[in-house]
Amino acid sequence: MNKQVWYVLAALLVASFVITACSGGTAPTSAPPTTASQPTTATQPTTAAATSAPSGSATKLQLLGWSSSDAENDLLKSIVSQFNQSQTQYTASFDPSPNYDQALQTALAGGAPPDVFYIDSLKFPDMLKNNVLATPPAGAIQEPDDFYPSLREAFTANGTFYCPPKDFSTLALIYNKKMLDAAGVKPPTNWEELNTTAQKLTDSSKGVYGLSLPADAARWVAFLYQAGGTVLGKDGKMNINTPEAKTALDYYTGLLADGVAVTPDKVDSGWPGEAFGKEKVAMVVEGNWIVPFLGKDFPGVEYGVAELPAGPKGKATMAFTVCYGVPKNGKNLDGSWQFVNALTNKEGMKAWTDLGLAMPTRKSLREGWVQKFPNLKVFLDGADYAHPWQFGPGFTVVTDAINKGIQEIVAGQSTSDAVLQTVQKAGEDVLAQ
Repeated sequence: MNKQVWYVLAALLVASFVITACSGGTAPTSAPPTTASQPTTATQPTTAAATSAPSGSATKLQLLGWSSSDAENDLLKSIVSQFNQSQTQYTASFDPSPNYDQALQTALAGGAPPDVFYIDSLKFPDMLKNNVLATPPAGAIQEPDDFYPSLREAFTANGTFYCPPKDFSTLALIYNKKMLDAAGVKPPTNWEELNTTAQKLTDSSKGVYGLSLPADAARWVAFLYQAGGTVLGKDGKMNINTPEAKTALDYYTGLLADGVAVTPDKVDSGWPGEAFGKEKVAMVVEGNWIVPFLGKDFPGVEYGVAELPAGPKGKATMAFTVCYGVPKNGKNLDGSWQFVNALTNKEGMKAWTDLGLAMPTRKSLREGWVQKFPNLKVFLDGADYAHPWQFGPGFTVVTDAINKGIQEIVAGQSTSDAVLQTVQKAGEDVLAQ
């Protein structure tokens, strides 16, 4: 790979990376990953040193990822240490960066990429387009069929499974048990019930609302699929300016415009999870990253987890996942693949996901994980009907247009018809490139 191509990718990353969190896939706050991941507002980034490795003649390997909570960073470092202790040829380190996009940009532009690095499913098409990923040698990824098909396919192109997913998260409805019981309502199961339940739980005079929804494409797209719409058609062309998309956008923004839902900033919160923890809202649409956050910062809140309410065309949720990528021009490819395998084989993945921060991407670990975390089963069940947070190269432009459009509609500055036309055009322009 010549340096010019690396500079092109670096420039693309500057424009498109929106790393808001970490853990299995970029967790959306106002824009997604990530993340299946804990929002950065939930935990402060750490600047802990990389995993220590014994000195000597062993070849050093670097895993670059975004920084999360101390607990998450330390657990991954302990798994990296296990890899170091299992053999003597390589010594690996995990470098969690609170400014991941900038750190990766610098490494790529300098022609010295890390041996392994995080790739959010939304950014995978960009990596593929720029031809920067190494092709796994035969057998490098153990038991590939054990990964959930939708997650494996998120990192597959032209028949090649490029990088195994480290974990994943899905969206569900988190509700405050005491607030729902006091109002005499049950968790809503469809759009109509969500609206009426949010109305009953709203008391604006007390600054309490039924629901918190951010101006966030990753959450709205779940409603789009529930309405029977899609972002891209089967022909790969932009397909978002449709009656189904209008139904979803009118419903989502209507909740906010009617005052039964609020963006988190309206209740002095950085993200919906914080608003929920403060009991300013009774329900939020969040991923399993909210669980450790509530346990740490708001342990007194009694909550339950339910499937996202079904739309006119049924159930849908989003799957956010991240894989361990290996660079095509890496200097230690054999060691990189050994390292990746140690992190994503059954033993390594079990150790990682048993913390409860994210869910295993291997089907064989499902039952054991559910037994350990029965209250999180709804999130894992979502894998059966989830849509991957992934579209095409450069699609951050499109998701940004959706975020802006939601804000403008709620503020009375635009209409759903105008926003969908703008988003459709933005997508067509991206695909034309």
